[in-house]
Parts: sequence; structure tokens; C-alpha cells
Amino acid sequence: MADKRFTVLDLLDLELSGHDALHLKCIAGRRGLPRAITVPEINRPGLALSGFYESFASNRIQLFGRGETAYLNRLHKENSFDTIKTFFNSPIPCCIFTYNLEPTEEFREEAEKSACPLLQSDLTSTEFSNRLVRAFSNVFAPRKTLHGVLVEVYGIGIFLTGHSGVGKSETALELVERGHRLVADDVVEPRCVNGNIILGRGANTLISHHMEIRGLGIINISQLYGVGAIRDQKEVQMIVQLEDWDSSKAYDRLGTDQKYKELLGVKIPVIEIPVRPGRNLPIIIEAAAMNERLKNMGYNSAKDFNQNVLKWIESGEAQAAYYGNDDSY
Repeated sequence: MADKRFTVLDLLDLELSGHDALHLKCIAGRRGLPRAITVPEINRPGLALSGFYESFASNRIQLFGRGETAYLNRLHKENSFDTIKTFFNSPIPCCIFTYNLEPTEEFREEAEKSACPLLQSDLTSTEFSNRLVRAFSNVFAPRKTLHGVLVEVYGIGIFLTGHSGVGKSETALELVERGHRLVADDVVEPRCVNGNIILGRGANTLISHHMEIRGLGIINISQLYGVGAIRDQKEVQMIVQLEDWDSSKAYDRLGTDQKYKELLGVKIPVIEIPVRPGRNLPIIIEAAAMNERLKNMGYNSAKDFNQNVLKWIESGEAQAAYYGNDDSY
């Protein structure tokens, strides 16, 4: 569910372009534009218009295509308006006419009386439905805000996290310098799309491509490095936890035990990188990104190393090397 109340007016104001644009305009019922859309689904009201209101999904957006509009014209010719009045007695968010179709005068009048917005689009019913579903998958996606930096390294979306001052922004800046891209700095907003994909972007899109570097101040990455150094959003495919080096802690040296963190119900691989003077964090993160790509392609370096060690032991070469040592000295 969306974090805030999403209304019909918000639907009209969605900034969508290209193959995502809905081409919507309001043709009647403007008083109802503040109505809330609570269910991200569409209903074709053919049965309701014919008088069958059992299990009528009135809380959904009602989509009128050629078939529904033809039936309205038939009701107009027959002077049968009872079903239309019953239709608008239900709490409908809005009605949308595709193909630039026009409702009948009786339908428009009842919509005005009940303050139900009537919207119109020049798209086909199928195309409009597909685009609206895509838009709703973003609007109603579960989301949260996290402190960190989101970068794209070799096509892998990496969320850098850690306590304040550990070096997240400096590491991200070096990655940008090495040709990778910044998605958001400081405040990242991940959201779950389609139930299994975590898309991350800046919580404030106006300042998401700005970066704070201690001792330097605020810098604009897109102005310094060009638009090729940024992107608006990226799937979060790995979490890198930066932490101060702890000599008493046993860090993973083989990578056989993969750790995960659950983010909005989706498990994301996590690696812990200890920070200490002299460690080249950008190169380590680049290697982690390439290793993750190999895993996605079906190759696991740690498992392959483990299998090679077992084969070496089973071959007898390990015993020969051990017993063949000259211990006489």
C-alpha cells in the first residue's frame, strides 16, 4: 500500500512519459477528483450495467471500453437508466473511457450528481490496462527509507551501508570516478515491486544525485561527471556493510557461507567489508560486483575452490606432498 493517500487527482498528475504515459483527462465529475484510490486493480463493469451487482468490485477503477460504451448507448436508446443510477450508488473511485469514447448524457449527468470523476484516454483498453498496472505497481509498492548510498557497479545495484563517517560517500565517489554510476546518496528509498524485486532510488529525487563529502561539502555528480555517471533508480542486488576493522572478529575469508538480509520481504545477499587504512574499498566492491554477476550466471568461486580442494585431497597428491617432506633436519 502506498505511504500516503492516493487520489484520482494524483492519478491525473502522474509524471509518466513515452510508453508509460496514460494520456488521461477529466471530462466530468471534477468535484470527485479528491476521491481515494485504495485498490490497485481494474474492473470491467459490463455485468453491473446489465443489473447484476452481486460481487461487484465497486472499490476498483471502472474501465469502459468499446463493449461497455456500446451497452450504454443501447440503454440510452431504450431509455433505461435504472441500472446507471444503481451503478453510481456504489463508492466508485472513478470511471475511465478508453479509445477517446464518450459517455452518454445520462451517464454523464449521474456522474456529476454523485461527484464521480469521468476520465478519458486515447489508448486502447488493453494498452491502457497494461500501463495502469505498471504505474500502480510503483505507486502502491511497499517502501521504506534507509540511510546509505546506492550505486551501480558493473550492472549490479549495490547498497552501501554503515555508521555515519565510515566512508560510504567517499567510496561511492571513487566508484563514480572509476566509471560506475550513482543512484542516490544519504537517503535511499527502496520499494518492493512485483513481490520479489527491490528497486531503489533517492527519497528526494531533486537532491539524490548530490553528494556530501566531509571537508569538501556538497557536490553535484551529474554536473561534475556528466549524466552518464548517474541513474534514477536501480534494483538492489547486493548490500555491502562497511564497518570499522575489529581485530577480535572473525571475518569470512572463503565466502562459502553467504549471508542475507531481508528487505521488504526479499532476501538480499550481504557482505561485510572491514574498513582500515590502506584497504582499497572501491576495488574490493568492484570484485564483489563481478563475483555476484558470476553467481547469477551459475558460477560460484568459493564452491569451485572447495570442490578443487576436495579433488586434490582425494587424488592422493596431498598425502604424497605431506609424507614426502624431509623432516630429518
